[in-house]
Amino acid sequence: MSACFDCPRMCGADRAAGARGVCSSGVLPRAARAAAHYGEEPCISGTRGSGTIFFTGCSLGCVYCQNAVISRPGSPGVELTAQQLRDVMLRLRDRGVHNINLVTGSHFVRPIAEALDGLELGIPVAWNSSGYESVESLRRLEGLVQIYMPDYKYSSSVPAARYSAAPDYPEVASAAILEMFRQTGPFRLDDDDMLTSGVLIRHLILPGWTDNSIGCIDWVAEHFPMGGVLFSLMSQYTPMPGIEARFPELARVVDPAIAQMLYEYLLDKGIEDGYYQEPDASGDEMIPAWDLTGLQ
Repeated sequence: MSACFDCPRMCGADRAAGARGVCSSGVLPRAARAAAHYGEEPCISGTRGSGTIFFTGCSLGCVYCQNAVISRPGSPGVELTAQQLRDVMLRLRDRGVHNINLVTGSHFVRPIAEALDGLELGIPVAWNSSGYESVESLRRLEGLVQIYMPDYKYSSSVPAARYSAAPDYPEVASAAILEMFRQTGPFRLDDDDMLTSGVLIRHLILPGWTDNSIGCIDWVAEHFPMGGVLFSLMSQYTPMPGIEARFPELARVVDPAIAQMLYEYLLDKGIEDGYYQEPDASGDEMIPAWDLTGLQ
């Protein structure tokens, strides 16, 4: 790698030479935690947990990020070679988790693909991302990843620009999700209702942006048939400390009446495969400890 153009930011940073681009990361994958995680949808967490590896850095940088401690420069973390990353995944597998869940790994797509190539895990690998990814990078994962778990944050360029400095998010994420679906095809559940392959699209409702959520629901309904993808509507938005200074409109939780209306709208659009996470699930209790568990 010299100039890096792996993500839609196309910043061209020479990460191998020590430069840090938008993602604030070097070449080697860097992670803050690797452990069984129970905070995902039931078809991912199950009863034994999802073997989740939380990577540090991020190429999107949403102002309301709950994982800002590890997504921003100076975050805690451990660099991993391809072999070390394989070993982490194998240890998680051996602890009986349902799957390997790679969280925010897009800016490390090359070394992660190298680590996965030829690795026999016997359980699905899930790619858990912001949705802001290039189709070219996703194609590096074809045949290596069985489950995609993208966010679909914005249908409008206005909040995308204001909160993620990415006015092109709707177009970029749409293309990325369609590529994910091309790779996996319709979702498949096993006899225990655990997801074995497919796409699970997540949308977090933001306070004051009801039309943005309606647009996201409309896009999914228009592009995927019944039984094509799973959709997770999340209303547990939690204001992060200090956000009121720059983004006062985000310094509140989602109105439960708005969340219920959007859930009913989702059903009216024929999207019945998936989950609705209610407002009372908000709070920071689901944020893990970034203590390098499973990495040392």
